[in-house]
Amino acid sequence: MRSVRLLPRLLMAALTTAALLVPQGAAAAVDDTRGTGPEVVREKRLDSRLVELTLDSAALGRDAKVRLLTPDGWERRAPGDRWPVLYLLAGGHGDPEAWTQDYAVHELPELRDVLVVMPEMPVFGFYSDWWNKGAGGPPGVESFHLDEVRPLLERKYGAGTRRVAAGESQGGFGAISYAARHRGLFRAVAGYSGYVHPLQHPHAVKAGLDYMGMDWRALWGDPVAQRANWKAHDPYYLAQRLRGTPVHLSSGDGTAGALDPPDVEPDPHVPGLEDPDAPFPENVVSPTEAIMGEESRALATRLAAAGAPVTTHFYAGTHSPPYWSRELRSTLPDLLRALGVRAP
Repeated sequence: MRSVRLLPRLLMAALTTAALLVPQGAAAAVDDTRGTGPEVVREKRLDSRLVELTLDSAALGRDAKVRLLTPDGWERRAPGDRWPVLYLLAGGHGDPEAWTQDYAVHELPELRDVLVVMPEMPVFGFYSDWWNKGAGGPPGVESFHLDEVRPLLERKYGAGTRRVAAGESQGGFGAISYAARHRGLFRAVAGYSGYVHPLQHPHAVKAGLDYMGMDWRALWGDPVAQRANWKAHDPYYLAQRLRGTPVHLSSGDGTAGALDPPDVEPDPHVPGLEDPDAPFPENVVSPTEAIMGEESRALATRLAAAGAPVTTHFYAGTHSPPYWSRELRSTLPDLLRALGVRAP
């Protein structure tokens, strides 16, 4: 990960949550038909608009948090009141606080009429129900977000069925993979520097999980023996399923760009991230972003060939929050239009 802020967040998350990635028995997915769904064990108001929910998640096998940036009038809502929803999906650190700490979304006037949902993800959870040698079980990240969080918010917290999603890094993968795997779930999605074609660089997935001390095959299995499972999560192979969903892809190329400081330092070294058969150009200081740029371009070409509505912004830059903040603000008008929300 790039920047001095992201790497400590990843390492701290790894220390506190990596042990929870070990299978502890199967956890059944929760859907709209399940009684009361996950239990809200705590509801905490953080300020006038931010609310933090703590859920007893069967899919994750532990308590997990969801942050809500609430719209005007939400605290006075009647039982039938509903708002359009923007899902913001965090990167590999899985920390929902990043959206307020790094991107100050709570200060955006455009979001006064939208319910913004910022769910937790286990560190390097890859927005997937983990394969775990075929046994399944925790962490069921996709089930937590879509079968636990979503129905709960639509039953009790004013979330409507008009939804869009955006995310950075692994969150960009999550937004686009979720949209492809669940057609009609989102009206539009945006991925900023996303891992959007993992089978193009399976060695990078392995390197990242190895770096965090995790069993990389527990995610989707082996990319050869369990190739079908990898493809079932990879947006590149699901492009036809996105033909009705506007997709925006943006990424840097790994070189120093306009939003990097003049003395920008290279990314921390991650063993195995570089393919010895295709080394990075000498001017690449952010190998992760170089990979994300290649994957985003490949997916954009694939989507266009499939007749899916895709827009792009590719630029010189690294894997760091200043670029994602810019891209979020740039794409927000289109996401709001997809929700039928008029920007102020």
